[in-house]
Amino acid sequence: MMNAIIFSAGKGTRLRPLTDVKPKALVEIENFTLLEIAIRKLTKYGIKRIIINVHHFANQIIDFIKNNNFGEVEIFISDETQLLLDTGGGLVKAKNLFVKNMPIIAYNVDIICNINLHKLIDFHNNNKNLVSMFVQNRTASRFLLFDNENLLCGWQNPITGDEKWSTIPKESSKLGYNGIQVIDYEIFKHIKQQGVFSIIPIYIDLAANHKICGWINNEVTWFDIGTPEKLNHTINYLNECNDIEKSEFLGA
Repeated sequence: MMNAIIFSAGKGTRLRPLTDVKPKALVEIENFTLLEIAIRKLTKYGIKRIIINVHHFANQIIDFIKNNNFGEVEIFISDETQLLLDTGGGLVKAKNLFVKNMPIIAYNVDIICNINLHKLIDFHNNNKNLVSMFVQNRTASRFLLFDNENLLCGWQNPITGDEKWSTIPKESSKLGYNGIQVIDYEIFKHIKQQGVFSIIPIYIDLAANHKICGWINNEVTWFDIGTPEKLNHTINYLNECNDIEKSEFLGA
């Protein structure tokens, strides 16, 4: 059995004005909400237990889950209405909702792509990684840095030039993180932080002694629904797809 968490608590400020009246998770593509697409995608690959964290317009998400049938999957809410906890804090808060000692797929709700999750899961299991992150060779506002064995070794802001390293290899690759990862349950033994914090700096610290690996797949077509312009670009792309191609993106 494998757990999943859909990170849905963000305020979606870049998607305004759409997110002035609804959470980002309930923005629609092809008459499906982003949240429904993520759930369908996960259940298509056999995930039976999904945690959804909520903050912005939390009641709308809770009502959406109550009023829709997602089959046999168990869905639980991790409530962050009092305080938005970021990715690291959100993962830790949801800890007791996961089946213990089972891996966790973390899936950002604003991602649309035709990924085969079985390949990422197999990569994670076969390599016995602590974390396996879906990455691509693409432009990004923040880069993750990997050595020649695809092990995480650092982080870079290409605009400011700020960097953080766990190890400094002879050569490194700059890759964009695509918002989907598999996390071993063991991660909770290593996270000491509480409250609001991002998971990436934790990974940089842990990468010096643990296998945090990049799963590089440049064949996957990937969209980040971060702005209205990106949303429209994704809709236009899907309009050019046939039904089979669409189903790979939408989890049908």
